[in-house]
Amino acid sequence: MKALIPLLILCACGAQPAPEFFNAKRVDVTRDGRQYTVFYTEKRVEVIRQGYAKKAEREDIRAQMIALIPEVTGCTLRETSLTGDSGEMRGSIRCPRA
Repeated sequence: MKALIPLLILCACGAQPAPEFFNAKRVDVTRDGRQYTVFYTEKRVEVIRQGYAKKAEREDIRAQMIALIPEVTGCTLRETSLTGDSGEMRGSIRCPRA
């Protein structure tokens, strides 16, 4: 039984969406050697960076995360809605009508 506890902890270490994204689409992306997970619905998006980042890298990472949003979702980010940092951010998107 004790051996099961570390296994359960490891299972919980992956990118997990905020509750509003539980039924969202998930896309795992690698850019410049860094891994990101993007969760999105037709109106909202969440981007999660995987792994450690040095303080000096965080501004570039944040820009990369913002650039991933239209690429992955096909939608436009409403930049005034963006919250978060270089580890995790959320925002509203506008998607073209089909």
